Amino acid sequence: MKNILIVGANGFTGRKIFTDLSSCSNYQVTGCSLHPDIAPLSGTAFVSADIRDAKAVAKLFETVRPDVVINTSALSVPDYCETHHEEAFETNVTAVGHLAEQCEKHGARLIHLSTDFVFDGGEERLYTEDDLPIPVNYYGITKLQSEQVVAARCCDWAVARVCVVYGKSLPGQHGNILQLVYNRLTKGETIKVVKDQYRTPTYVGDISKGVQALIEYTGNGIFHLCGKDCVSVAEIAFRVADRLKLDRSLILPVSTTEMNEATPRPMHSGMSIAKTSRLIGYEPISLDEGIDLMFLNN
Repeated sequence: MKNILIVGANGFTGRKIFTDLSSCSNYQVTGCSLHPDIAPLSGTAFVSADIRDAKAVAKLFETVRPDVVINTSALSVPDYCETHHEEAFETNVTAVGHLAEQCEKHGARLIHLSTDFVFDGGEERLYTEDDLPIPVNYYGITKLQSEQVVAARCCDWAVARVCVVYGKSLPGQHGNILQLVYNRLTKGETIKVVKDQYRTPTYVGDISKGVQALIEYTGNGIFHLCGKDCVSVAEIAFRVADRLKLDRSLILPVSTTEMNEATPRPMHSGMSIAKTSRLIGYEPISLDEGIDLMFLNN
């Protein structure tokens, strides 16, 4: 039985992975977050720790003795990171370094979640794991640095890049663009969405399955765990409206220039899943299927 430690288990993606892996009989799962468990699961362990504190991380590893560590924790709001560099660096880079060092010391495999925002978005094609990362904002810079820290300090590791993660969330968790669109449209409110930024939106359950495959996979490297549909952010909004029979006229597509966002974002950051499909059998669902699972399946 493998002992699994999930860091960031109160977060949206971390909670899904925590819940799914806890149902597997061959895993002993411990969740970890800065704050107490937001949704306790019977038969699971949960600890609170500040992974920015090296001593706290060392104590965490001595207590849990993990075989595999899955790090889903991050400061992931680009606008906030852009104005809070020190905090973003401590959470997204320094803390990851602590985890990597302890994984190396204890012989644990580290699976670290990263982002499509490591790319500059200048290519109008799907990015592969071999493409050169050139982040355009501080959030992307810290996530690229975290990837480099993992590769430099661990002998057994995998970086999983994800993109526009969506699905049902728990109270207190951050929402996502699909939930925001749904909330606005059901209230009869308009919503502006960019029409010239392209992503590969990812159903959270697919990330959970992909991470489980990476637990069993023995190789190191970077893997793209994202959706199969590369669409504009505006198209994501229109898909939600159409699948749920909501008023699509409330959706106002605008250009990036017109949106006038405070923080730059990549224009085209869709990622290829060819490598991940070939090596670990990763096969994500479509965006329409994900919308159905999120909103129509109880």
